[in-house]
Amino acid sequence: MSAPKPFLSYQQQLDKLTDDKNLTISNRVYAEKMLRQYSYFALISGYKELFKNPTTKKYKDGTQFEEIVALYKFDESLRELFLKYTLIFELKIKSLLSYYFTEKHSEAQIHYLSPHNYNTGPVYADDVYKLLSILTAIAVQPNQYGYIDHQRKKYGNVPLWAVVKALTFGNISYMYRCFPPDLQVKVSKSFAGVRTRELSRYLKVLTKYRNVCAHNERLFTYRTKDDILDTPLHGKLKIPRRHTQYIYGKKDLFSVVITLFYVLEAEDFQAFKNALSEIVGQFLRNVTHVTKEELLRKMGFPSNWEAISDHVSPSVKP
Repeated sequence: MSAPKPFLSYQQQLDKLTDDKNLTISNRVYAEKMLRQYSYFALISGYKELFKNPTTKKYKDGTQFEEIVALYKFDESLRELFLKYTLIFELKIKSLLSYYFTEKHSEAQIHYLSPHNYNTGPVYADDVYKLLSILTAIAVQPNQYGYIDHQRKKYGNVPLWAVVKALTFGNISYMYRCFPPDLQVKVSKSFAGVRTRELSRYLKVLTKYRNVCAHNERLFTYRTKDDILDTPLHGKLKIPRRHTQYIYGKKDLFSVVITLFYVLEAEDFQAFKNALSEIVGQFLRNVTHVTKEELLRKMGFPSNWEAISDHVSPSVKP
């Protein structure tokens, strides 16, 4: 077991970066301010890889401290952008789940708290039990949601449209998986060209990425264990394969771009894509030691990713 690293003052941390790591720091006052604001671990340890010389394991000659800060802020902007548009989809999927369930079973809470109204296959038994525990905790037990308390006290019933507001994205993903097939089909048909299995995978992957954004973790290199299914868009963009697997757009950040292509309205996706293109371009203009190819490869983006705009979003109705 290695010995724990010794405590270093901010000035000692800067000395280590210049003397041991070959990083150029022209403004130590600014550099110390950034370390105080973000911490050495979050800023340096989290965002050094793109600037490292693979042979020496030190920073590429001439790499500026400001470039690392630029990468950190680039990732921060990515988190804000992806979270914004994931929330747009989250609002819609919550609305659809509550609408189609209530259409079939009415607004009485007894229906969404009954295991008989979900997938009754034995393989789903544990999932349904867990889901009902979550729904019961929100609808029946006292909690911090004033609008739910209002429904409970005034009407003696909390409709599903009120409960879904309090569900996390992960809970929503779970709920969709527990829906019986007929309701899954109705929800998925609200997204042109998306089948039930595809929507289930989209929800799984988006749950992981939404959590990364919400918890301020590093986003641009994140990969999830889950992946989305192959889509026509993978083929249209001519994404290369390794054996039978596409090397981009499966469990990387580009998989989220593809997911948003299929679940957002066309105008929302175009606004998202334009903002994403600007964020990438702005970062590349602010650094000299990272190439466009290096950045896109780390993000899991194909070099022609912007050509996604050449394909009509399936949400465009004829």
